[in-house]
Amino acid sequence: MSNKPRVLVVDDEEKILELVKSYLDASGYTGLCAKNGREGMALFEKENVSLILLDLMLPDFSGEEFCRKIREFSDVPIIMITAKVDEESIIRGLKIGADDYVCKPFSPRQLMARVEAALRHFTPNLQGELSLRKPGRRDGRDNAEKILSYDDLTVNPGNRSASLKGKTLALTRDEFNILALLMSRQAKIFTRDEILEHIKGDEYDGFDRSVDTHIKNLRAKIGDDPRAPKYIVTIYGMGYRFGGGND
Repeated sequence: MSNKPRVLVVDDEEKILELVKSYLDASGYTGLCAKNGREGMALFEKENVSLILLDLMLPDFSGEEFCRKIREFSDVPIIMITAKVDEESIIRGLKIGADDYVCKPFSPRQLMARVEAALRHFTPNLQGELSLRKPGRRDGRDNAEKILSYDDLTVNPGNRSASLKGKTLALTRDEFNILALLMSRQAKIFTRDEILEHIKGDEYDGFDRSVDTHIKNLRAKIGDDPRAPKYIVTIYGMGYRFGGGND
């Protein structure tokens, strides 16, 4: 069996499927193609998929619904391919668990760069669990295996688990990485660019409000009131820090 990462492409346009698959295969990946959501879900359940490229406008059910279904049991990276260029559509996709987006028409080379960046931050370990990737540029302190805790909130980067009052939290990949980053340097202010760099890589030309969306979702899951935050504090004009503690 090939060790090439399998990338599932779900799109109802045959020409896009052929184009993206040809670039994926030429870039060292194995491209798997589905023309609708049902085919895509069947392939995902059958194959060991490393990443999904997902069109939002599918003939049977929407890409948003496909994304929600996947997020019920997997945090595999999902990159939206969308003709919906308005900001609200992109934010809505990020809210339901997508990790990135590419607008049609797109550059295949840029798409391959996004795929490479997403996979670089999502690496299964030998036990099939996900290991927290160390960021490309930090201060030399390695928090990858250190259990992080604050009051009744605990994060274990080693097995990528998070719990609140002993109850496991269902976090997306980016939500987990953001929380682990903030907790690793409590009271340090992280800018949005620093957070994006950590979860996407140095070359990522991101959508700045995606960080705010991930933070909003994360706060909802840990029960943090943004008006009186216990955990994640907004520093207006600067970024975010984890409440309390000394850096």
